Amino acid sequence: MEPRSAALLWDLLTAVQRIQVFVAAKTWDDYASDVLLRSAVERQFEVAGEAMSVLRKVDPATADRVPNAHRMVGMRNVLIHGYAQVNNQTVWHAATTDIAEIAATAQVLLNEHDPPGAPTWG
Repeated sequence: MEPRSAALLWDLLTAVQRIQVFVAAKTWDDYASDVLLRSAVERQFEVAGEAMSVLRKVDPATADRVPNAHRMVGMRNVLIHGYAQVNNQTVWHAATTDIAEIAATAQVLLNEHDPPGAPTWG
């Protein structure tokens, strides 16, 4: 793993964990009607997507181990550059179905990076 990879994985893990907290116990109706919640989730997807974009450049082998890496980068690009085209249902679906696997993988990769006996990330 490249030296910068751990920091990028930490950014990814932190962002997806925040998304998990934000949507916990929320429904689609909650999400659809709450601009603050949507904004918070979208911002964390931007952070996660940027971390993955950079990780793909500096450490493609590690990035390839993260599920849906290309989709996160794509979502980040839509959120940043095509904000008028954001599909709230797509964001909600990603926030409630794909995040757990991404978080688990990022945690595993970070733990692999740490030397034996070091505290875990997260």
